Amino acid sequence: MTNSPKRYLITAALPYANGLKHIGHLAGAYLPADIYVRYLRAQKRDVAFICGSDEHGTAIPIQAMKEGTTPRAIIDKYHELIRQNFADLGISFDIYHRTSEPLHHETAQEFFTDLNSRGELEVKESEQYYDEEAKTFLADRYIVGTCPVCGNTRAYGDQCENCGTSLSPEMLLNPHSTLSGKPPVKRSTRHWYLPLDKYEDFLREWILTEHKDDWRTSVVGQCKSWIDGGLQPRAVTRDLDWGVKVPLPDAEGKVLYVWFDAPIGYISATRQWGLNTGKDWRPYWYDKDTKLVHFIGKDNIVFHCIIFPIMLKLHGNILPDNVPANEFMNLEGDKMSTSRNWKLEMEDYINDFIKKDNGGTQLADSLRYYLTTIAPETKDSEFTWKGFQDANNSELVSKFGNFVNRTFVLMHKLCNGKVPPLHTERLDDVDREMIIAIEATAIKVTKLLEEYRFRDAQFEVMMLSDLANKYMQKKEPWIVARTLEATPGNQQLIDNCLHLCLQITANLAILINPFLPFTARKMLYLMKVVEKMLDWENAGKLKLLSVGYSLRAPELLFRKIEDEEVKEQIAKLQAASAARITDGPIVPEGAVTKEAVAKPEIVYDDFAKLDLRVGTIVAAEKVEKADKLLKLSVDLGSEQRTIVSGIALHFKPEEIVGHQVVVVANLAPRKMRGIESNGMILMAEDPAGKLHFVQPGSTIQPGSGVS
Repeated sequence: MTNSPKRYLITAALPYANGLKHIGHLAGAYLPADIYVRYLRAQKRDVAFICGSDEHGTAIPIQAMKEGTTPRAIIDKYHELIRQNFADLGISFDIYHRTSEPLHHETAQEFFTDLNSRGELEVKESEQYYDEEAKTFLADRYIVGTCPVCGNTRAYGDQCENCGTSLSPEMLLNPHSTLSGKPPVKRSTRHWYLPLDKYEDFLREWILTEHKDDWRTSVVGQCKSWIDGGLQPRAVTRDLDWGVKVPLPDAEGKVLYVWFDAPIGYISATRQWGLNTGKDWRPYWYDKDTKLVHFIGKDNIVFHCIIFPIMLKLHGNILPDNVPANEFMNLEGDKMSTSRNWKLEMEDYINDFIKKDNGGTQLADSLRYYLTTIAPETKDSEFTWKGFQDANNSELVSKFGNFVNRTFVLMHKLCNGKVPPLHTERLDDVDREMIIAIEATAIKVTKLLEEYRFRDAQFEVMMLSDLANKYMQKKEPWIVARTLEATPGNQQLIDNCLHLCLQITANLAILINPFLPFTARKMLYLMKVVEKMLDWENAGKLKLLSVGYSLRAPELLFRKIEDEEVKEQIAKLQAASAARITDGPIVPEGAVTKEAVAKPEIVYDDFAKLDLRVGTIVAAEKVEKADKLLKLSVDLGSEQRTIVSGIALHFKPEEIVGHQVVVVANLAPRKMRGIESNGMILMAEDPAGKLHFVQPGSTIQPGSGVS
C-alpha cells in the first residue's frame, strides 16, 4: 500500500440486530472508526464509511421466540433503534445497510457461487443433532441441557451463560430441543466448507511477516495463536430456515452460515452506497490503490484477520491494510454482560442525558470524549460514572470549555467583540512559544491519527487547550487593561494575547472535530465561520479568523455533570443487575427462584453415589482459544487430576494455586477443547453473578471425603 492511496474503505463491525448495543460496543469499533473517518474527510480524502445490521443467524429467531414475535419484526425493530442510536452519538456512516436486503442476498449468493464453481469449497458429510418432532436440524442455540462444568440446567449448545464456559452440544448432559422439548438424535447432513488449513502459509507471510510491525501487537499475537494451533476447514452452510439461501438445487433447507454471509455485508453495503451516490463501488473492493481498514473488537479478530481475508483472496478482492481491534471495556469493576444486565446501553445514555438535556448534543460529545480517553486500544479498560463525571467537569468544562469561554468574554470586553490585530513588533518569547505549540500540536495529532492512536491524539488536543489557559494566565489581559490610561501601548499587548487566543480557538475547533463533532460545530457558530474552516490543511495556521471580524457573544460549550446524576446512574445499574433478565422471570437480588428449589427430590442413596473429596489446586493455566476455561491440576491425595473448569472470567490462574476445593471425583470423564477433564469443581454463585469456591473452613488433607 502506498503512503497516499487513491481511496479509503473503512468498515465497522456489523452489529447483531437482536438487541440494543452498549457503550462497550461503541468504544470498541464504532467511535474509533468515526474519529478516523472524520479525520480523513477533513483531509479531503476519498473515503467510504460502511456499516449495517447483521440480521441472520440463530440469535434472531431465538430473540423472536423470547419476545413472542417474528424474526422479521425483531430485525426491523432493532435495526432502526441501533441506527438511530449511532446517529444520536455522532457516528457518521456513509451508509448503514442491512443483510436482510435483497441486494445483500444476491451479493452473498454470488460470492458463494464463485468460490464453489471454482472448486474452492469442500463438501463433507457430518452428523448433527436433529429434532424428529420438529423435523429440523438444530443449531447449537436450539439445544439446551445441563452444563458439565457448573451444573446449570439451562446451558446452550454453544455456551453456558451461567459460568461462561464455551460448549458444544455433545458436552451437554441431558440435551433437549428448545423447539419440541424432546431429546435430539444424530442424523447425517451435508455441508460446504472453506478449507482454512490450505492457507496457513499465506497467513503466516501476510500477517506474521508483512504486518508484524504495523498491526497492533494483540492482533498479531491472537492471529499467531490461531495459525500455530492449526486451522481446520470451517462450514459455510448450515441447516436453518432464517438466512441467505444456498443457491444450489440440491441444498434445500440450507442457508449460508452467518459468519460467512455477514462480512460480505460490507461489500453489499458498498454496492448500495454506490447506487445511492452514483459512484462506481468496484474500485473500493478490487483496486489495490484502495486502503481497506476494519474497525472491530478483539472478539472479531479471527473473522476479520483470518477467515474473511481468505475469502477475499479467493474472490479476487483487496485485503485489509489494517485491523485496529480494541480490547474490551468493563463497567464499574465488572465485565459488561447483557445476560446479567450489567451494561450501559447507548439508548439509555441518550434517553437519560441527551434527550433530558433538551436534545443537548454536548452530552453526546461528553460520552465520546470519555470513551476515547479510556479507549481500550492496548488493554481492557473500565468505564466508571465517577470517571465520566471527572473527565467532563475537570477537563471539558474546566480546561477546554473554560479557555474558549474566557477568550470570547475578554474579546467582547476588551476588543469590542471583534478579532483584534496582531502587532508582531510587540511579540515576546511567551507569545512565540505559544505559536510554536499550535503548529507542533497539529503535526503530532496528524501523526497519531494516521497510526490509529486516537486516545493519544485527543490528549494532545487537550494539552493545547491546557497550554492556552496557562498562556492567558501569564498574559493576564484583564490586569493589563487596568493600566490602559497610564500606558496606552498596553492595548497592543491585549490585542496580541486575544488575537492568539482566538486563533488557538479556531485551531482547537479543527483538531477536536474528529473527536467532538458537535462541539466543533458549536465553535464554528460562535466564530461565525463556515464548515470549510475545519479542513485539516488549516490546522496549525494563525490567520484563520480575520482581523476586525465580529464574533458572537460567548456561550458555554459544556455543562457540569452533577453528583446526583452519577448517584442515580449507579443506583440504576445496581437495580438492573439485581433484577437481571435470565431465560426465566426477573427476580430481585437475594431472592430464591422457584427453579433454585424445585429440583427433583432425591433419596439418600442418590446422594451416596457422589464421591465428594477435598482437593488442592497445585497448578492452573488458561486453555488455548477458550477465554473462559482454566486447566487445573488438583491434588486429591493419592493422585493428581486434570480438571477443566469454566472459571477463567472470575479467577486468574496464579490467584488460585494453593486453594482447597470440593471435587466431584466420580464424574465420568469428558473432553473439552481436546483436554480430558476428570471431575468437577463445586462453585457457589452470589447474587451479582460472581463465582466462589466451595471449600473447607480450614486446611485439611487432600483426598479427605466430604459428607
